[in-house]
Amino acid sequence: MKFLLYLVMFFLLLNCFATAQSLIRDSCKKAAAKDPKLIYDFCVKSLEENPQSKTAKSLEGLVFASTKNAVSKTTSLKGMVDKILKEDKYEVERPLRDCLELYTEAIDSLNQSLDTVKSRDYKTATMLMSAAMDAPGSCESRFTKRKKAVKSPFTKENDVLFHMVLIPIAFTNMLDMK
Repeated sequence: MKFLLYLVMFFLLLNCFATAQSLIRDSCKKAAAKDPKLIYDFCVKSLEENPQSKTAKSLEGLVFASTKNAVSKTTSLKGMVDKILKEDKYEVERPLRDCLELYTEAIDSLNQSLDTVKSRDYKTATMLMSAAMDAPGSCESRFTKRKKAVKSPFTKENDVLFHMVLIPIAFTNMLDMK
């Protein structure tokens, strides 16, 4: 009897995972078709690596999961800036402080966007997410647009962050069109 119960539970979990995986792939495919900057493989990979995405039952659930993913990445970048500032080994401090502020504002915007998605105010959510998406590029420009340009220590991470924020924006736009 126990074996039968375990077998049923296994198939239910397997079905749930397959449904979430299908939702992720279908949503990423539709989003990538509408936005050429959104990379399908990156979208799928970043969501399939996120446990919260695997339990999503709707596009709105994927918006929450992908937004929280972006918050986590932004928080990680903010921690990197803090560490570099504490080590006091980088050539110039000003761009680092600017990036720290940009990441802090991006985290706030992304968290606010979660509240607006809950209230189904998708236009405001998209606006807040778009503000957060500006942070990586603005951070990079703080290093390159100086009289004496310096190399950003965050170029790769900023590129990843840009694409991570693009995902919930694309999904929210899809919700807004329903």
